[in-house]
Amino acid sequence: MADPTPLRPRRACPICKKPASQKDFPFCSPRCKTVDLGRWLGEAYAIPAAEAGAPGDETDKGSDD
Repeated sequence: MADPTPLRPRRACPICKKPASQKDFPFCSPRCKTVDLGRWLGEAYAIPAAEAGAPGDETDKGSDD
């Protein structure tokens, strides 16, 4: 019997680009999971956020030309 076709293509590990394993998805190994965690904890990754202005701050409003 032939192997069934996967429902979706295998993804590459975001750290080393090897095929991801089911056990460590989306990574290929526990080592790559640890590397990724270290990058988050070391603030190598950042989620951009808009700075909120002070109450009553008029800088975010459009001009009345």
